[in-house]
Amino acid sequence: MSATGENEMGLRKILDMTRLASIFVLLLHFYFYCYGAFRQWGIQSGITDRIMGNLLHTGLFQRFNGSKWIVLGLLAISLIGATGKKTDTINPKTIIIILFAGITIFFAGSFILEVNGNMQTIAVTYMLVTSSGYLFMLAGGSRLSRLIHESLSKDVFNELNETFPQEERLIQNEYSVNYKTRYLLSDKIRNSYINLINPFRGTIVCGTPGAGKSWFIILPLIKQMLEKGYAMFIYDFKYDDLSKPAYNWMLANQNKFKQPPSFYSINFDNLASSHRCNPLDPQSMQDITDATESARTILLGLNREWIKRQGDFFVESPINFVTAVIWYLRKYGNGCFCTLPHVIEMIQVNYEELFPVLNTEPEIQVLMNPFVTAYENDAMEQLEGQVASAKICLARLASPQIYWVLSGNDFTLDINNPEHPKIVCVGNNPEKQAIYGAVLSLYISRLVKIVNKKGKQKCALVFDEFPTIFFNNMDSLIATARSNKVAPVLGMQDFSQLRKDYGKEQADVIVNICGNLISGQVMGDSAKLLSERFGKIMQDRQSLSINRTDTSVSKSMQLEYAVPASKISALSSGEFVGMVSDDPNEKIKLKKFHAEVINNTDAINAEMGKFKDIPAVRELDTQQVIDNYYQVKQDITMLIEQEVYKLEIKDEELDEL
Repeated sequence: MSATGENEMGLRKILDMTRLASIFVLLLHFYFYCYGAFRQWGIQSGITDRIMGNLLHTGLFQRFNGSKWIVLGLLAISLIGATGKKTDTINPKTIIIILFAGITIFFAGSFILEVNGNMQTIAVTYMLVTSSGYLFMLAGGSRLSRLIHESLSKDVFNELNETFPQEERLIQNEYSVNYKTRYLLSDKIRNSYINLINPFRGTIVCGTPGAGKSWFIILPLIKQMLEKGYAMFIYDFKYDDLSKPAYNWMLANQNKFKQPPSFYSINFDNLASSHRCNPLDPQSMQDITDATESARTILLGLNREWIKRQGDFFVESPINFVTAVIWYLRKYGNGCFCTLPHVIEMIQVNYEELFPVLNTEPEIQVLMNPFVTAYENDAMEQLEGQVASAKICLARLASPQIYWVLSGNDFTLDINNPEHPKIVCVGNNPEKQAIYGAVLSLYISRLVKIVNKKGKQKCALVFDEFPTIFFNNMDSLIATARSNKVAPVLGMQDFSQLRKDYGKEQADVIVNICGNLISGQVMGDSAKLLSERFGKIMQDRQSLSINRTDTSVSKSMQLEYAVPASKISALSSGEFVGMVSDDPNEKIKLKKFHAEVINNTDAINAEMGKFKDIPAVRELDTQQVIDNYYQVKQDITMLIEQEVYKLEIKDEELDEL
């Protein structure tokens, strides 16, 4: 007895009797339609004839194929309840072919009886052919009972099971950036939106080269922000991929600003189209801490390995030395020589002239004391270790092009001044990123300190390939930018790239405090980190069990990662995963997304094809640049000579006393 109360032995006997009944009806069919042959063989009697006569009145043989249909029906009933040892090697196509061949042969044998010839031969042929058809049907039906009916999903990569609902509303406000997308839910494609309703909480955009982060995310973000009146700073790693669109979109949206914005660009490779800007502008340097921050930024930008060694004696000493020089120039002549080129030249002055001059400024005497003491005690090896690293690093910046750009002052870095909003684009060069990146880091460091204040216009700081520059306090900017309406947007290829250049601790802080995260294809640890950040969703799980007589499928629900690391590693270009943040007044329940951003590529290419080039700033020849280079050197030479002369006079006066 089975657990359901069925008598399996009795059921098997009923099925066997049904099959025997089908065979018995088939034999009656042969006896009736081949009666002449049976009589010649002597296989007939009066009793059987009377029985056949009574069956004739039942209508069993009223039609030729009527009895055959009864045979087929009884055989089918016996096969429905048949059980056999299950196997997953049986091909359903083979079963269909056998059954089709059996039915065809079983019913097509009637044509044999219409052939003229020997009655016995025809009867034997007919019975053999029809019996063969019967056996084919029996064999096919038996195999059918052994076939496993799998109700498991055929979704090999589990794509349908890993789908989840996403935000389908378009949520806009005066600050938002929105992307139209489409996503897969179960087996249907649905339209959705990525709503960055609060970009001031920090946005990270990552993806390997070719993932589409610039085309699908950063360029639309720049366009929408300019349409909403954002002042903007753009770090354009491959100038002018972002700068040219930004310039043209600014021209098209002049009326979206309360005051028309101005466009400025910095490009060391094409000085004619580059504005000049002094990042050490004395008016923006209020105290010596500004000089310290600037010195730290420029030296750590030139020596990335120092980032992980901050606090070491031979790292802090060069920073203090450069700080002293910057602040001295800030105080000298009301800051007339307070530029980075003048700092570079002044550091190269001999110790016996430089130290006494610097020591005349009371505010930096504390900073200069270790250097002066080492010099007076003739500890030259220690002194060289403290100072030479700064000299060597800054000497790499001593070029006429860099001096030209950094020694002028066409504009100030207060881009979010409500009275004079600016769009500032600074360009790097992948072939010279180690040099240009350090200088641009100084621009960014000074700019952030100026713009991150209350009461200013909303602005965005867009960094393409952010790890190629160094900004020491990016975590502080992200933490405080929201209240000051500053929207940081950090583009990078991979989190490991950020860890390599910024150190693990600082990189982890930057990644973890950004509220908005948009990622294309990334690999390795970055994919794992993102997968864990997106969390888990409830997914169906199925398993198949095979035994001698039956199969069973068990189903369960289980929490699994919504977007596994393997799926993030296999994203196509234009396909992104991520998470957005919301506001207390505009809550978004469905923050996670895994969708394809929809861009009208043809329309965008047509629009960009009509863009104007960024205009030249001035007519410039090489001689002007060279003259400026030597003028900076001459300024420092004159300064040192004058100050040394003053010191000599003071010494003489003291001697006379």
